[in-house]
Amino acid sequence: MGLIDLSGVDLNLLVAFEVLFEERSVTVAAQRLYLGQPAMSATLGRLRTLFEDELFIRIGREMQPTAKALEIAPSISAALKQIRQMLESSQNFDPATAKNTFTIGSSDYTSYVIMPKLLEVCRQIAPGIDFRLIGFDKSCVGELLEQREIDFALGLFQEPPRQTMQIPLFTENFVGVCRRGHPIMSQETITPETFANLPHALFTLRRDDVGEIDKVLAEYNLQRRVMLTTPHILILPAIISSSDLVSAIPSRLVKPFACQDTLEIFELPVKTDSWMISVLWSKLTNQEQSSIWLRQILKSICEEI
Repeated sequence: MGLIDLSGVDLNLLVAFEVLFEERSVTVAAQRLYLGQPAMSATLGRLRTLFEDELFIRIGREMQPTAKALEIAPSISAALKQIRQMLESSQNFDPATAKNTFTIGSSDYTSYVIMPKLLEVCRQIAPGIDFRLIGFDKSCVGELLEQREIDFALGLFQEPPRQTMQIPLFTENFVGVCRRGHPIMSQETITPETFANLPHALFTLRRDDVGEIDKVLAEYNLQRRVMLTTPHILILPAIISSSDLVSAIPSRLVKPFACQDTLEIFELPVKTDSWMISVLWSKLTNQEQSSIWLRQILKSICEEI
């Protein structure tokens, strides 16, 4: 048996059936649906045609349901209940009771900076919210968002993919970092030449040994030795604190470690541009209440970081 084509069916008829079944009166059903009695009678006629049955027969003062009406009433009621619940959930998002799970594309760095505060806030106002963090390739981020493999992406997106949107969260910049007691800190002035001659550690996801600092040093006709490259930015503070390597690291990553008396922070002797960390999402989810809520929370907590 083929599927019934619903394109020619007015689903409002099911609402009218539900009200008629509850009230057993065309007059009262018309009042509940804000219809005139002639319009309600016409609706009953369309229902009878649709289901090929009288559905309701006047017996005494009431419209009594037929066997067919009694048979289909539970299914119609369940279907309308599910539709109402779906519409309500899409329009009303209550973080206090929500059980959503958000999947976020995030690097070690953005996870380290943002997630502790985000989890703290959600523990207080949205205890049922769960998070899944995954690494991602920026070249694939548009596809990941479109296919709902991730709900958001955190990072630097200078050329965001089509059909995506973003809002800035905070500005970041590089600072120099070395171990506490490093000989470089005894110098009155750190020159670009002195900085370039030190052994360096570099965080990179591209499997090469060229970073933003190398491009800047090239403007001074300088080249540094990169002794270590790593795709794991969070190991750098531990490595630098126990060696003579130096590195240029995002400021928000290194400041907590500097407070532990293991690292020194210094101003880089070369000029580097700051950059903007943003949250990126698909236009497909732009109007989702849960998406709007999390974007607002991210914006709020990053203003405090």
